[in-house]
Amino acid sequence: MKKSFYWITAAMMMGSLQAAPLKIGWASRDVSTTEPVGIRGQFYLRISEGVLDPLTVTALVVDNGKDSVIFLSCDATSIRRFLMEMIRDRVAKKAPEIPVGKIVFNATHTHSAGDLYDTPDPFPCGVKRMPAKEYQAFFADRAAEAVMEAWKNRTPGGVAWGYGYAVVGHSRRSLYLDDTSLRPGNVSKPGFMTNGHCIMYGNTNDDKFAGYEAGADPFVNLLYTFDAKNKLTGAILNVPCPSQCSESITKLSADFWHDVRLAIRRKHGDIFLLPQSAAAGDLAPRILHYKAAQERRFRLKYGDKDEYREQRARKDIAERISEAFDEVYSWAKKDIRTDLPLKHSVSTVQLSRWLITPEEVETEKKLSGQFKNQKFAETGTPLERLYHDSALASRRSRFQRIIERYELQKKEPKLSMEMHVVQIGDIAFATNRFELYMDYMHRIQARSPFEQTFVVQLAGDGGGSYLPTERGKENRGYSANHYSCQVSPEGGLELVEETVKILKELAK
Repeated sequence: MKKSFYWITAAMMMGSLQAAPLKIGWASRDVSTTEPVGIRGQFYLRISEGVLDPLTVTALVVDNGKDSVIFLSCDATSIRRFLMEMIRDRVAKKAPEIPVGKIVFNATHTHSAGDLYDTPDPFPCGVKRMPAKEYQAFFADRAAEAVMEAWKNRTPGGVAWGYGYAVVGHSRRSLYLDDTSLRPGNVSKPGFMTNGHCIMYGNTNDDKFAGYEAGADPFVNLLYTFDAKNKLTGAILNVPCPSQCSESITKLSADFWHDVRLAIRRKHGDIFLLPQSAAAGDLAPRILHYKAAQERRFRLKYGDKDEYREQRARKDIAERISEAFDEVYSWAKKDIRTDLPLKHSVSTVQLSRWLITPEEVETEKKLSGQFKNQKFAETGTPLERLYHDSALASRRSRFQRIIERYELQKKEPKLSMEMHVVQIGDIAFATNRFELYMDYMHRIQARSPFEQTFVVQLAGDGGGSYLPTERGKENRGYSANHYSCQVSPEGGLELVEETVKILKELAK
């Protein structure tokens, strides 16, 4: 008993020695445009027809004079390295005192955001369109402004944290008793997916439907911020689900995060809200086996309104998240901390690639040749031709990338990833660049020495790609094949080990 008391006391003393007064700063910017801009997220290019609701970048600085973290959440499909560099360069030139290496980027993964891809489009576009580079410069300018303003706005304050419950994401990988690729009449989709025992968004009204590959994670991790008078100023909301209800529309939209902002601000005023997607590579805000019941729920709850069907799902999700926000806030605010240790580790980790086999690369070469002979559309409206041509170019590109990766893996069997691990008091944040399967998050959280660990996916550095589990790779399907994945399940294990190692180092 005495030994236990000694170690507990020593740990408390060490924590107090590392703690320092917190300063907190917030800022945000609207990154929507009324200009027609490319919309990514599907295998064809859409062109925006206005703004359904605002796209936002939100910056939060937490600083204790010894170290700092700058969270930057973006309503975007993904964040690529070139965009990170654009934003960091802009900040460094105008405010060299800001440690730009401590900016933690993350994308909410809306499929209705502006074009942040830097790869030239290898297809004609006869539709009026804002150049992608022009939108990217606009986005980077606004994001840099938010970071600089948040840094400037730092004032003494405090934080509180906790977790609540709101089921938002559901497994999107339908599991079958048989290998669906062997079914009579099965049609393969080279360049997109190779189905097996799993199909993403597969039909559940099937005699061989066995259930879902994974479940759902109901946890919502929350970090609240307060000013010197303990007034609520904002919060981080970490939810294991991409914002993909309105994922095929032709208007710019933050998806359900817009509805969450409205719901929370109706009660708490115009506070800042910084959304993060926790690990959700195999999750989505779709219910696959209860569609009729869901339609009735929405009809009776919201009435027969003239709006997108997905908007009702967004409202429903927003109500659940806002209720979790209020429930946690009711008790978390009893423990506002103003002096805390803050440590921010930035490292580059090496992860084992998903290796392409010789047989696979030969198949891709044959397919590449076949699709190169297909012509771009010569008839139809300009928009119809754009959809056709961009989809064809997407398939060609996916074949070519497999061929290139086969050569690259001989020289570079590992993929480099920028990883941020941040301690704020008794909680921690850990980032990755992937659409990470949920199980990896649970492995990290279970072994973390901190009370709560916020896992943040799509946190920059490469634009995503899925990272499936061993089970996912075995079951195949979209998100668990060589087209969808740059890193193997072995690399997923390495990611877990590297993350846990740094978490334990920070906790010392």
